[in-house]
Amino acid sequence: MSDQIKKIGFIGTGIMGGAMAQHLLDEGYEMQVYNRTKEKADQLVAGGAVWKDTPAACAEGMDAVISMVGYPKDVEEIYLGQDGILAGARPGAYVADMTTSSPALAVQIAEEAAKKGIHALDAPVTGGDIGAKAGTLTILVGGSQADFSAMAKVFCCMGTNVNLCGGPGAGQHMKMANQIAVAGALAGACEAISYAKAAGLDVEKMIEMVGTGAGGSFQLTKVASRGAGGDFDPGFMLKHFVKDLNLANEAGQANGLTLDITARIRDIASGLEKDGLGTEGTQALLKHYMK
Repeated sequence: MSDQIKKIGFIGTGIMGGAMAQHLLDEGYEMQVYNRTKEKADQLVAGGAVWKDTPAACAEGMDAVISMVGYPKDVEEIYLGQDGILAGARPGAYVADMTTSSPALAVQIAEEAAKKGIHALDAPVTGGDIGAKAGTLTILVGGSQADFSAMAKVFCCMGTNVNLCGGPGAGQHMKMANQIAVAGALAGACEAISYAKAAGLDVEKMIEMVGTGAGGSFQLTKVASRGAGGDFDPGFMLKHFVKDLNLANEAGQANGLTLDITARIRDIASGLEKDGLGTEGTQALLKHYMK
């Protein structure tokens, strides 16, 4: 447990957030929780967390507040809204948004938090539900060195690769780079599987052989392979992948770039979401080639 931080408010207890909060509870942190769907916090409450009815109430009296929600609009609401985190958090508290969100919004939250004497970090993660459950997430942090140091022990309860990427918004920018790389690797893996199947190869053997060579990737052996076996349950939902790629394209444009591959994969994934596949895992991208 961090010497500075003993009481944590946790907002967003879904597939990822619930597992992350559980690690903190297991480490002995006192915890208050809030989630739009109360039932998703039941396990944490049964384990000793205290339910609160609003983000502001969840933040009251806490040394730190962590959020893991869905979309930038959700982040904006729970931080900057009338009943938001910044309305309830005390001066001197730490807040860390671990949602993949807008870099510009992360900067805005940091600026608004500073006006109230609150220390803000953006800290999106990679590693999916597997990493969240195992406590092995990669955590990409934006903020000051002092604030990062204060929160480092807390982050290390949830991840094994925790790094400060730069100032406010830098964690989100690093996550955009990650999602851009993931998009290309996932699409390549899905195309390789589709090609192997069309050519009459043993798909399982192809994944095994290619996966150990220069064409190998996590997306091939751990994600697309699940779809090849007929498993489309989400580790990371396709609709959230679409959201991330929209953010990446917006951030790219803001920095003078045209991200051709990322935009194309976003369009494919968005089409699948419109077909009703948004709550399936990202391996559902394989279904684009199965039409």
